[in-house]
Amino acid sequence: MTDQTANPLTFRFSSPQMRGTLALGVLLAALVLVPVAIDDAFVYHIFITICIFAGLSTAWNVVGGFAGQLSLGHAIFYGIGAYVGMILTNMGISPWIGMFAGAGVAVLAAVIISYPCFRLSGPFFALATIAFLEVFRVLALHFRELTGGATGMMIPLNIGWEWMVFRERLPALIIAFGLLLVALAVSWWIRTHKLGFQLVATRERESAARAAGIATVRVRLIAVSVSAALTAMFGTFHAMYLTFIDPGEAFSLAFSIQIAMFALIGGIGTKFGPLLGAVLLVPITEFARGALGAEALGLHGFVYGLVLVLVVLFLPNGIMGLIGGWFEPQSGSERRQAAPIQSDPTPVPAQPRSAEDERPQARPEGGEIMRVSHLDKHFGGLHVTQDVSFSLREGEILGLIGPNGAGKTTLFNMLSGFLRPDGGSVTVRARDGSWQAPSNPADFASIGVGRTFQIVQPFAAMTVEENIMVGAFHRHSHVGDARDAARQTAERMGLAPYLDSEAAGLTIGGLKRLEVARVMAMEPRVLLLDEVMAGINQSDVRRAIDLMLSIRDTGVSIIAIEHVMQAVMSLSDHVIVLSSGAVIAEGAPREVVQNSQVIEAYLGKEFTHA
Repeated sequence: MTDQTANPLTFRFSSPQMRGTLALGVLLAALVLVPVAIDDAFVYHIFITICIFAGLSTAWNVVGGFAGQLSLGHAIFYGIGAYVGMILTNMGISPWIGMFAGAGVAVLAAVIISYPCFRLSGPFFALATIAFLEVFRVLALHFRELTGGATGMMIPLNIGWEWMVFRERLPALIIAFGLLLVALAVSWWIRTHKLGFQLVATRERESAARAAGIATVRVRLIAVSVSAALTAMFGTFHAMYLTFIDPGEAFSLAFSIQIAMFALIGGIGTKFGPLLGAVLLVPITEFARGALGAEALGLHGFVYGLVLVLVVLFLPNGIMGLIGGWFEPQSGSERRQAAPIQSDPTPVPAQPRSAEDERPQARPEGGEIMRVSHLDKHFGGLHVTQDVSFSLREGEILGLIGPNGAGKTTLFNMLSGFLRPDGGSVTVRARDGSWQAPSNPADFASIGVGRTFQIVQPFAAMTVEENIMVGAFHRHSHVGDARDAARQTAERMGLAPYLDSEAAGLTIGGLKRLEVARVMAMEPRVLLLDEVMAGINQSDVRRAIDLMLSIRDTGVSIIAIEHVMQAVMSLSDHVIVLSSGAVIAEGAPREVVQNSQVIEAYLGKEFTHA
């Protein structure tokens, strides 16, 4: 058998990256060479249409796939680009200028529509795009002097590159293909850089993304702005190509859904899936229309629906799920591992720790790093936290215990910016020594406060490495630096063997370790651990204790909510007990667990004197 490593050229050619690049290059070249070789006007039209719809779907995929924001009225931006370009052309201004003017107007509209919706959860963005699509259609009908109203608009037939109007089809194909390359390049750049990782993280778990310091509203606004600008540019060109436009076609709900469907069929959230969806569907429907003429009215809807049903049934990840390896190196949300991980990562040696007096010597503590003063929180008439005050010192592990419903997670949410207290304050000492009062998760993250969640929140569609990179991006802007930091963190956390595995394949213990690793990649100074040892076996609890102590030894201060008393006794330098939202005891671990109020809170009054 021949060793591929003996021939570097053969090895590089057979690599997934090279195969993907070659396959994509062949497909893109075919979009130009096939119609040129056939030299038929109808074939030219088909390939121009492929480029237009592939570009529109790629633009839609930036917000609908990467960011996970379903835009069902995306033709808003297409129509804006078409009408702005058409109006300026009729005023004697080249559509090359009108294209960018339309993109600017589309970005403004996208921000106005999206900003309030992105601050809410649920389907508000999808509903808003549909509503505004109808608003723009009505406006186009109403302002007849500007838009031509229901009769539509035509462009002056000025032939030449300056006006995007040609007697032959080849120049139009060149422009459409060029715009497609721009859309693909933008999509590829976004997905492979920091913004793309942040968009996918926001799509997967918004709370975890916010805890990682991601300004989720801002990154979504960037995505929708880029998507709107690209869509408007295609709208301007398409209007010039058709030479006519009317409100019903420019602001069409069916057209919006058609754009989204290409991405869904090709592979939503992938870099080149929308291209494959258009390449598959556009020729089928256009050839059917050409062959059947008037008899084929509405046939494209039937074809799209049939293909969509088949894809949902047999290819839930779209065409890219079947042949994606030939078009792009699969990773993260575009790759599924063949088999899940069957055991938790266990590189940290488990040290026997059978008695409380075996607790390691505590590290000397420094000055205060966090101050919590008189925190109060109400939910309606329910008083969840009542006058909670304490301080955390550098190098300290502070245990936070209490019965279920005591208000521990609510307190954590206030300590990390996810909830605003009704009274009191949380201040953190910054790296420069000043005391600051952060107000939201991004501010807490920027000042060095990281947290995990009671219910583990991994970015399931990403690999272990990509999950940790999301945290590393908080300190490192470049992908290479973030990847190096993620690998170093994974090595310390015992996750190095699983870097290329999907997070969804990890067991519960592995997921908890992954979440800690993601936070540690942010290089926090204060680490909030919310029941990271719940649900794992006794052996893994001991390993987790050793891991937490090693984190403390790096200089990170820890506040840990725990119900596992072995962990509380082994880890904590100081313990605070909450009950009904109030602090009922605090002090050394051994003293606290023997406190009569603590015993009563956990076991009931009848056990107080047991």
